[in-house]
Amino acid sequence: MMTVPRQVVHVDSPTEQRNPRTTDIDLMSTMGILGAINAEDRRVPEAVAAVLPQVARAVDFAVEALRSGHRVHYFGAGTSGRLATLDAAELVPTFNVPSDWFIAHHAGGARALRQAVEDAEDDAKAGAAEVAEAVAPGDFVLGLTASGRTPYVLGALAAASRRGARTALVSGNPATVTPSGVDVLIAVDTGPEAIAGSTRMKAGTAQKIILTAFSTATMIKLGRTYSNLMVSMRATNAKLRGRTIRILREATGMSMADCSDALTEAEGDLKVALVHLLSGEDVANAAKALAASDGHVRKALDSLRVRAS
Repeated sequence: MMTVPRQVVHVDSPTEQRNPRTTDIDLMSTMGILGAINAEDRRVPEAVAAVLPQVARAVDFAVEALRSGHRVHYFGAGTSGRLATLDAAELVPTFNVPSDWFIAHHAGGARALRQAVEDAEDDAKAGAAEVAEAVAPGDFVLGLTASGRTPYVLGALAAASRRGARTALVSGNPATVTPSGVDVLIAVDTGPEAIAGSTRMKAGTAQKIILTAFSTATMIKLGRTYSNLMVSMRATNAKLRGRTIRILREATGMSMADCSDALTEAEGDLKVALVHLLSGEDVANAAKALAASDGHVRKALDSLRVRAS
């Protein structure tokens, strides 16, 4: 009985090409191997810098979505999906955001986070089905793919666009043509990998840098920081209470005792304690000012100064 061969796709991308700088990597010493990999890794930040204008557009779309009560979704497969899952998970403790603000969708589901699920990334219908279940008009959807062609991701983006969501695609293939339904294409050129086709290396590093910058910039624009301090976190254990007091001391220059008292009075809300200490207003007025300014510390302080003048 004749068997039908599985579909074969040849990806034309620098990430699939052999790297002329590492053709003898298997003959190198341990330090030589590490040095060669590190030399390739140093190329990544410049490649990311070249696409920052596109990343900025994606940030603005995400901020607009979250400000209007909508959500941000990540769609990825393999390394891309795992990095997206990590980024979404870390935003909750870092910035004290609701757990459904950033949602990661990984081809093959939770099982695929630990081991590969055969053909999961080739299922465009699965990506579209997840969009139908989870994405609403007004949401923002960010897809990630090293090749620029992953069907699961492109299927999700096309479906999201049809539902009225803004979309962006992070691709490790600089030759990627903007797919239908994608508002922003972020095509980063990290060149051939140290090991040909191993996109968990430079392409993955670029995606990690872009994701971290994208989500952090979004949080900053939404007022989840004051200066460069994580003032949105809550003191839920002894270690975090120590960190919040240190943040208050750095932001205000006041004593540990004053900062500890303010945090207690604010019932553990670092932002309220901060506005209280910086403005001299009581905790209740500090909380009201923050609520009126959508949680922006600087805006709350400005409003209190205007009221006092």
